[in-house]
Amino acid sequence: MLKLIKFIIWIIGLAVVAMFVLNYFGYEINKNYFNESKKMCLEKLDKCKTEYIEQGTKNAKCDFNCVDPKLIIKKK
Repeated sequence: MLKLIKFIIWIIGLAVVAMFVLNYFGYEINKNYFNESKKMCLEKLDKCKTEYIEQGTKNAKCDFNCVDPKLIIKKK
């Protein structure tokens, strides 16, 4: 249990340090990206769902990648 708590504290500490380092080099983290892109991602997944239902698993071509890392961290 103590190791788990230490691990969580290290992860939080690394995240804080990473945010300061990114800020220092002129990058910012878009903290609202997931809230803003949620609707678009759900629509995309609904289209894929209907395509899989209509065509089956062998003929359907869907892209399940909803997250674009270039939009999460960007230059100021």
